[in-house]
Amino acid sequence: MLQYALRKFLYGLAVMAGVVSVVFILFNVLPGDPARMTMGQRSDVQSLEAVRKEFGLDKSRPAQFFLYLNDLSPLSIHPDEEESREKYHYVRLIGIGKEAIVLKWPYLRRSYQTKREVTSILRETVPNTFILALTAMIFATIIGVFLGVLSAVHKDTWIDKAANSFAILGISAPSFFAGIIIAWLFGFVLSDYTGLNMSGSLYSYDPFKGEIMTWKNLLLPMLTLGLRPLAIIVQLTRSAMLDVLAQDYIRTARAKGLGRNAIIYKHALKNALNPVITAISGWFASLLAGSFFVEYIFGYNGLGRTTVTALEMSDFPVVMGSILFIAFIFVLINILVDVLYAFVDPRVKLA
Repeated sequence: MLQYALRKFLYGLAVMAGVVSVVFILFNVLPGDPARMTMGQRSDVQSLEAVRKEFGLDKSRPAQFFLYLNDLSPLSIHPDEEESREKYHYVRLIGIGKEAIVLKWPYLRRSYQTKREVTSILRETVPNTFILALTAMIFATIIGVFLGVLSAVHKDTWIDKAANSFAILGISAPSFFAGIIIAWLFGFVLSDYTGLNMSGSLYSYDPFKGEIMTWKNLLLPMLTLGLRPLAIIVQLTRSAMLDVLAQDYIRTARAKGLGRNAIIYKHALKNALNPVITAISGWFASLLAGSFFVEYIFGYNGLGRTTVTALEMSDFPVVMGSILFIAFIFVLINILVDVLYAFVDPRVKLA
């Protein structure tokens, strides 16, 4: 098991190295002067040169790439001086002349527009996106499993056909299109009945209470983001339930006189949930990435909206940091799912 986990970890590192390379190449061929974006159009030559030196923009492309890797690597080499310690917040391990091998969190550099560290921006926005993705996944799982079981139990009836039609519609509709329709219908046309707005942040400012959580602004983005995984979970649950209900031990349970609910929920559903659980674990990471345009449509203050806004303003460090964070979450979840699935299911070979 340890060897299997180590192999998956090395695979994850290789994937992240590839993502970092692609992201760096992509955003370094785009037009624009990062130093001028940071300091403004009226900045003097000395200020521009200082920024270029800070980010290594005065060096060749290969040198810039290795400096970027050095900033991202937890184990890296930096100048052994107070200014560098304040910038990278590192722990000094071994001194090498004027430099030192240090241990630190990955440094994602600073925003061109706000001058803030990208890490602090992510720290503010990621929890909101995590709440959105988690609630969307819980909503999709509960409703999806319920409709899938209902469809399998009532196979070839109007209930089955209605559930399948809903699943096909949910899979076919792109998230950005569904988001516009849902925002217009429930946040504008039916707003007098629903009490919901077309857009709004999870946090709002109250003059008496200060910053408060506005939970109703979570409902429409959650519904939009959870629609597609819900449709897939319906189909997976229905297919798995039909396979399980055709097994010999189910027929034996019926022959022994067990009640219908006991057969479905105590025996069939438990064995039918394996493919559903696998899909859910994979979909959670996808929802974090899928939230980008959903957050932008609903004005939800999360990682997705921040990234799209930064892309519009050519704030590349924020965009690059967001992409790398999402890629890291994808890799981490895939590694955990593979290891846990191999540990739980003895049929999965570790070799």
